[in-house]
Amino acid sequence: MFTLFLRFWFLQGVSSLGINYGQLGNNLLPPEKVLDLLSALRITKARIYDTNPQVLTAFANSGVELMVTIENAMLGQLSNPQAAFQWVTSHIKPYVPATKITSIAVGNEVFTDDDTTVLLSNLVPAMVSIQGALAQLGLDQYIKLSTPCSLAVLQESYPPSAGSFKTEVSGVMSQLLQFLQTTKAPFWINAYPYFAYKGDPNRVSLDYVLFNPNQGMVDPFTKLRYDNMLYAQVDAAIYAMARLGFNGIEVKVSETGWPSNGDENEIGATLQNAAIYNRNLLRRQLQNEGTPLRPKLRLEVYVFALFNENMKPGPSSERNYGLFHPDGTMAYNLGLSSVSTTSATTPSTTTSSVSDFSSSATKAATMEYHQSWVCWMLVCVLSFQVYMRRPF
Repeated sequence: MFTLFLRFWFLQGVSSLGINYGQLGNNLLPPEKVLDLLSALRITKARIYDTNPQVLTAFANSGVELMVTIENAMLGQLSNPQAAFQWVTSHIKPYVPATKITSIAVGNEVFTDDDTTVLLSNLVPAMVSIQGALAQLGLDQYIKLSTPCSLAVLQESYPPSAGSFKTEVSGVMSQLLQFLQTTKAPFWINAYPYFAYKGDPNRVSLDYVLFNPNQGMVDPFTKLRYDNMLYAQVDAAIYAMARLGFNGIEVKVSETGWPSNGDENEIGATLQNAAIYNRNLLRRQLQNEGTPLRPKLRLEVYVFALFNENMKPGPSSERNYGLFHPDGTMAYNLGLSSVSTTSATTPSTTTSSVSDFSSSATKAATMEYHQSWVCWMLVCVLSFQVYMRRPF
């Protein structure tokens, strides 16, 4: 019964779960088919790494909330208010409100980019200029600006209460956090427990990074218990912001995921670990959990990534983060259309396609209807019994 409840819940859409839709591949599904896939999975939030007109047009009237991205190389140009206004006028305004653009990522991992010095000097000025352009066009109440940061911006992250930013970025970071606080926008982080495990597999518990049952760790200063690394990383970012004097900014995870394949030296990059990590993460999102530091504030997470992208540079793992192959078949069985409550098991590959997901969603929707009917009948019966027992 609880399994059916989870399936029912997922079909309603998990409001705290999004997915990163990268497009660095020459064999990907067209945006229209991608939208079909997201619709079948009931995923209502997605992030793209540009402002691709084909995607923005295809997602019109879909209800999917989109986070679009400004490339790092554009920051210098957009620090000019007039250029920012022209950019918003041509890249955002023509598509809203039909396309539900709710966030703009101003750059990506700017604080740790190879060209850090130049980018950092332009980051906040570009955000201020774009915010001003949105305000002039009456869009600032609907679209929030932030910039996803790598956890490499942290000097300390363990234990979470020791979280602090590196000294060399603290100046611009304070300016960024002031902007986020003023505009009531979130602080986005790209958090990958996989990298921590890959870097030190002998000391980092695999179960701890995969959300599997484990002893966890207790922060010696706060006495809060952490049973997974992702939540610890998020809370470390919260403490780091507090050390700079910013306590009320929400932290959201703009990227997290696990590669299903990698080079020989990429320890942990396996099909099994990828399925377990993302499956367990999905279960947590179904519960709308918060972190130990902010248990009542659901943590919003964007899974990286929708597809394996064959044109991404770097090690093999970079091309194997996808939940799906480029043709829409699953890279591994994540159980998106039927979430089980049992422990994560070794996954097997599958050739399920987009149409299979649509079929699964349809069957589950039918089951949802019958469950709702049964619940309604039960309420009626109980109400009648209560009425008959009323004293007159």
